[in-house]
Amino acid sequence: MATPVRHTQEPTVWQKCKMGALMGGGVGLTIGFIFGSYSILRGGAGPRGFLATLSQYMLSSAATFSFFLAIGSVIRNEGDIPPHLQPASMQFASPLVRSRYEGAMRMRARWEAEKARQQS
Repeated sequence: MATPVRHTQEPTVWQKCKMGALMGGGVGLTIGFIFGSYSILRGGAGPRGFLATLSQYMLSSAATFSFFLAIGSVIRNEGDIPPHLQPASMQFASPLVRSRYEGAMRMRARWEAEKARQQS
């Protein structure tokens, strides 16, 4: 008996955004803890105290990292186009996005067409 083929579903854009935000939040909290602790040890806690100063470092760092990683994870994965749609997407893509080889081939074809036009 044949085993059924399982098709896994790709995460949605919202799920990618949430995953990037959570990873950025974790990284930001860690970086905020490290730099906040260093700043407090070096310059003192200030008038608000140790915990308030450290939490401000951690939360601001976490918010910044989560914002940029959420956007970056969506942008990075936005280009994953199914194989049957790739030819259509290449038609509308900017020439700067294409490879050097493809650009050289297009330029060579244009030169050949121009030479043929001038000779006739």
